[in-house]
Amino acid sequence: MPRSSETAAKGVRLQKAMADAGLGARRDCEQMIVAGRVQVNGRVVTTLPCFVEPATDVVELDGEVIELPIPEGSADAGDTGKTASKARTFIYVLINKPKGVITTTSDPEGRRNVLDLVPHSLRQDERLFPVGRLDGDSTGLLLITNDGDLAYQLTHPKFGVAKEYRVLTSGLASDEQLQKLRAGMYLVNPTGDGTKTSKRASMESVRIIKRFVDRARGDRTMLSVTLREGQNREIRRMLARVGLKVRELERVAIGPLRAGDLKPGQAKLLGKKDVEKLRAATLSSD
Repeated sequence: MPRSSETAAKGVRLQKAMADAGLGARRDCEQMIVAGRVQVNGRVVTTLPCFVEPATDVVELDGEVIELPIPEGSADAGDTGKTASKARTFIYVLINKPKGVITTTSDPEGRRNVLDLVPHSLRQDERLFPVGRLDGDSTGLLLITNDGDLAYQLTHPKFGVAKEYRVLTSGLASDEQLQKLRAGMYLVNPTGDGTKTSKRASMESVRIIKRFVDRARGDRTMLSVTLREGQNREIRRMLARVGLKVRELERVAIGPLRAGDLKPGQAKLLGKKDVEKLRAATLSSD
């Protein structure tokens, strides 16, 4: 059966085991668990922490058994007939998401999603997933991977990896509005059990790049915004609270990574040096 924190040393956190299986970042897996979509040995698990032994426990998502990677040297694998999974080959693909592409791995309505931007030659039959989110109207950099640990480090607030955005707003942003954004505010978010919770949102930095005075097209302001912790549509919601409407939003950097010559709609496989830079960013922010 799944174990509680008292026997944590005997197992792996359920959300980590799921992430290692390529089901998504740990935070996404946590949401699946809380939503009641996960069973361990036939029992629905909705509370965390929960620990499992990948070699012996049977984990299901939406009724489908998940093949959990078994740690090397596991003594239990031979007792159950399970065999240790082959060492996973991690893949890291950086895409420049254009407007209108949704940040999911599939869509029942048939809309174009971020995996459609990844060349088939890079998928290698692995379970790839996006790290974090960009809504359909937003553009810019998004990492696609099957590395649950790195995805967790890039998205969890305790690591504080910086993401930089260029934001075009309607109207001329004032110093007073920027001060309110720098001071932070509370945003209301829904939880997995149908209730709502209030969480503080803040910007690491926000500055004006340029103000555009244009009677014909309307006044606009280009902002540079840096976040180290992201909530759902955080930038759009914060700007709306101070009276600024977002016209365009582009993520231009994830930690040390920038687009360079990567054009909208394109994808590239990250090399060892870029991946090492990403890992270093999680360590320096910790």
